[in-house]
Amino acid sequence: MILSTELRGKHMGFAWGQGNIFVYETLFKATGSGSPFIHEVRKDEDIYSPILRKLFNESHHIFVGLQTIREDLPSKNKKPQFVSISKNYRSVIRACMEELQQVAVSTKNAEMSVQYGNQVSILLAIELIWNLCEVLFIDAAPAGSLLLHLLDWVRLHKADVDEKARDVLQSDSPAEHRDYWDVVVSYVLQGRLDEARQMLGKKATLTPAANNIFKMMDNLLSKMPFYNPGGTQTLTEFDVKWRHWHEEVDRCLQDNSFASNQHLEVLCKILLGDEDTLLEHKDLLGTWYHFLVSRLLFCHPTVKPTELHYYAQSCMTMFLDSRSAPEPLDSILLAAFEFDIHQVIKDCSIALNNWWFVAHLTDLLDHCKLLQSHNLHFGSNLREFLLLEYASGLFTHHSLWQLAVDYFDHCLEFGRVYLELQIERVPLDTERKALKVLRICEQRQMSEQVRSICKIMAMRALRNNRLGSALSWSIRAKDAAFATLISERFLQDYCAKGTFSDLDLIDNLGPAMLLSDRLTFLGKYREFHKLYGEKRFKEAAKLLLSLMTAKIAPRSFWMTLLTDALPLLEQKEVIFSADQTYELMFCLEELTSSLNTPSSDSDKSMQEEDVELTKVELLRLALSRNLAMAIVKEGTVET
Repeated sequence: MILSTELRGKHMGFAWGQGNIFVYETLFKATGSGSPFIHEVRKDEDIYSPILRKLFNESHHIFVGLQTIREDLPSKNKKPQFVSISKNYRSVIRACMEELQQVAVSTKNAEMSVQYGNQVSILLAIELIWNLCEVLFIDAAPAGSLLLHLLDWVRLHKADVDEKARDVLQSDSPAEHRDYWDVVVSYVLQGRLDEARQMLGKKATLTPAANNIFKMMDNLLSKMPFYNPGGTQTLTEFDVKWRHWHEEVDRCLQDNSFASNQHLEVLCKILLGDEDTLLEHKDLLGTWYHFLVSRLLFCHPTVKPTELHYYAQSCMTMFLDSRSAPEPLDSILLAAFEFDIHQVIKDCSIALNNWWFVAHLTDLLDHCKLLQSHNLHFGSNLREFLLLEYASGLFTHHSLWQLAVDYFDHCLEFGRVYLELQIERVPLDTERKALKVLRICEQRQMSEQVRSICKIMAMRALRNNRLGSALSWSIRAKDAAFATLISERFLQDYCAKGTFSDLDLIDNLGPAMLLSDRLTFLGKYREFHKLYGEKRFKEAAKLLLSLMTAKIAPRSFWMTLLTDALPLLEQKEVIFSADQTYELMFCLEELTSSLNTPSSDSDKSMQEEDVELTKVELLRLALSRNLAMAIVKEGTVET
C-alpha cells in the first residue's frame, strides 16, 4: 500500500511492507518518477541485532517451560517455580547485557558503539524494572523480608562502589586514597556494614590516637540488627531490638562522641537516617530509589508493602529537581512501588522500543493470577494482546518466526487466527523452509494453509521442470487437478525420452495414486514396466490390457500401450489369450477409427501419418499371428 503526503513543503511517500515502512521523498505531488531519499523504518529494530536474538531464543525456552506448570497446583507450590522462572529471565537479560557491553568496548565503529551502548542502557532499565516486579509482585515479600530484597535489588544495580573499592584497596595506601571515605559511606548506604568495618579498620591502624572513636563506630556497625526470615525471632522482637540500637546511635550523636572526626559523625547521622545528611550524598546514592531503600534501612526497616508507595513518592519528590519532570523510568518504578501493575505495563509499552519485556512479564504475572481482573474492550485479555503483538513482530524475521509459533499456540482466543494470517506471509525461499512451515501447519490441522503451501511449491517446481518434486507437493496438497496435470507431463516426458524420471517417487506412490485417474494410470503404467522388466509377462499383459479396457489410460496414450504390447505378442510363448487378443484388436480398431477423423488428421504431418499407419499394420499382423497361436493352444474355435 502506498500513500503520499506533504510535509514542510516536501512530498513524502509511505509504502507499508512486512514489518517495516519505506519512507521516501517524491519529486512531484502526483506519482513522481524519482525518489532521491529513501528510508526504511522498522517496527522492531531489535530483532535484527545478532546479540539480542540470543535474548529472544533463550527467553522462548523459558516461556514454553512456564506454560507447562499445572494450573491445579496450590499457589504455595507454584510460587517458588515462578520466582525461579523470573530469575531465569533476568539471567538471560544480564548475559545479553554483558555481551553487548563487551562488543561496545571492542568495536572500532563509533556509530555501532553508540548503538550497543543504547541497547545496554535499555536492558539495564528492563532488568531493574523486572527485578523490582519480582520482589514486589511475584515473590511478594512481607514486612521484614521486603527490605532485605530491596537491599539486594539496589546492590545489584549500583555496582560502581565495587570498582571504587578495588581501586582504593589496590593503591599503596588505601586509607589515604581520595575515594576512601566515598567507599565507606557507599557501603553503609547499601547496608554492607561488614565491608564498611573492614575498610574503617585500615584507617584506624593509621591513626592510633583516634582508635577509640573508630572502635565505637565499629561497635555500632556490628550491633546493627538485620531481620532473619528463617530465624526464630519474630518481627516484633526484631523491631524492639532495632529501636534499642537506634537509640544508642542517637545517644552517641547527642554526646558528640564523633565530634572530633567529621567523617565518622556523618556516618553516625546516616545510621540515624538523617534525611539532610542522606541528601547531601546524592552523588553516591545516584538515584531516588537508592535514597528510598537507604532511608527505609535506617528509619523503617519493618516497612510493609502497603506503605511503600508513601515513602517512594516522598523520596522521589525530595531527591529529584522539582523544576524537571520525572523520566519514564522514574514513573514506571513509582507505579511499581504503588502496586499499580497495569500502569507499569502501560508505561513500559510506551517507553520501550519492543514488546519483548511487557509480553514476557505480563505472561508471568498472569500465571501468578495478578492480572485476572483486567480485560480489554476488544475481546482479548492483556496477556494475550501483548503476546500477539510480540509474536507478530517475530514473524517479520527470517528465522525468529519459528519462535513466534509457540507464542501463538499459547494464546487461546486469537492465537490460531493470527498464526493462520502470519504463516501465509512467510516467504518460502527454499524447499527446506517450506517443509518447516508445512510441518507446523500439519501439526495444527491447518488444512487450508497446507493446501496453499503445497500448491505454491508444486507450481514453483513445475516451472523449474522438477516434475518429481511438483508431483510430491501436489499429492501432499491433495490437489487432484494439479496431480493430473503433472501426471500428463510425466507421460509426455516418457513419450519424448522413452524413460521415466523420478522412478523412486512413482514406484512408491501407494494409495496416493488414487488421487486422480491420470495419477492412477501413471502408477499402474510404471508397474507394468516393472513386471515386464522382471519377465513376469503374463501379469504385465493382464495389467496392460486392463488399463485400456477399464478406460484408465487416456485415449492419446493408447497407441503407446499397444506398441508396448508388441514385444509380448512376438514372444515364442503365447502371452495373450484369444479373448485378450480380441480385446486388443477391438481397442486398435476403436483407436484407428478415431485417428482417421479429419479433426485428428489435420494437425499431423505426412511423415507422422506414415509412422502411425506402419505401427497399425505391424500391430494388426502381430495380433493376427498371436490370435492364431492362442486358438491353436487353447484347442477350440469360438464361433
